[in-house]
Amino acid sequence: MQSHTINFMSLIIYTDGASRGNPGRGGYGAILQWGDKKKELSGGYKMTTNNRMELLAVIKALEALSRDGLEIQIYTDSKYVVDSVEKGWVFGWEKKAFAGKKNHDLWMRYLKLHRKHRIKFNWVKGHATNAMNNRCDELATMAADGGNLEVDEFYEQEFYAQ
Repeated sequence: MQSHTINFMSLIIYTDGASRGNPGRGGYGAILQWGDKKKELSGGYKMTTNNRMELLAVIKALEALSRDGLEIQIYTDSKYVVDSVEKGWVFGWEKKAFAGKKNHDLWMRYLKLHRKHRIKFNWVKGHATNAMNNRCDELATMAADGGNLEVDEFYEQEFYAQ
């Protein structure tokens, strides 16, 4: 009888968000790595927050995937994102219809994507020795400082309604 070894490979995603002022101009950066293939993503917004950009980086990376059912390791320096998912807080917020929670538009978007994959978050220290996290920071800050900034419509509606 012949034995077959199946080698499962995880998709690795690195993400970071940035904000020039909080709120202020913001950006996100993400790197998707599958074996030796890499894809970089980034985008900038006129008025947003750091936490929104940290979460949006994850969402944009997951939205870039063309298939479901992947095993994914996400590395981020955002305790907000890591703890919200890994400690299960976001699932409790969802049960309470996100009452009183900020960024519920993005969390609802994330949860739809979360349910399509097997995702594990890993916290890394920001602005330290992780080259991929540092590259994501560069992508996020370049996007925040760049031209053609998008409008974070949900945030701006909430911000200007206050």
